[in-house]
Amino acid sequence: MNTAAKLYGLVLSGGKSTRMGSDKGLIAYHGIPQREYLYQLLGEVCERTYISLRKEQEAQVPFGYATLTDKDRFRGPFNGILSAHERHPEAAWLVLACDLPLIDLPSLEQLVQERDSGKFATAFANKENPLPEPLCAIWEPEGLKTAVAYLEAGNGTCPRKFLINNETKLVFPNNENVILNANSQEDYQEALSKLTT
Repeated sequence: MNTAAKLYGLVLSGGKSTRMGSDKGLIAYHGIPQREYLYQLLGEVCERTYISLRKEQEAQVPFGYATLTDKDRFRGPFNGILSAHERHPEAAWLVLACDLPLIDLPSLEQLVQERDSGKFATAFANKENPLPEPLCAIWEPEGLKTAVAYLEAGNGTCPRKFLINNETKLVFPNNENVILNANSQEDYQEALSKLTT
């Protein structure tokens, strides 16, 4: 019997994008804003999908896209992830940061297929530097519940540190380019060059 929690998708796009200089969720690497592209990708592998954002971003989202507004209880990426967890505590969340321009459907299918629901999370990692990528990961309900206690105890706000210190299954993507983060104009140019080769 499979007791894995149902899987929801979450596009994290509530950051300020200060290093990029413009909203990373609105960059159109694939002809549409990146957050909408990721939402559609997640819709292929998740039961429900949401875009996580700040209150003032809501008006920019086209009709038909489900959104979750950050509650601002926590700092950094945990803000969006745990706001979603609070709304649907029974679900596992496949979380994607909006700065992953090269992520694709085969990679998401690989992550879902290799999911270990008995761990706190299943996360992509780079073979050469095997650290969990918390913003390209499946977070289980128990892991998120523990993360809330971890943050409330004042243990820091870094999702990667949390995953390093807890039960996390690492998955090495068949195509390592998919976990390239585009946070600056230099990263943006690198992503564009990889998309065209």
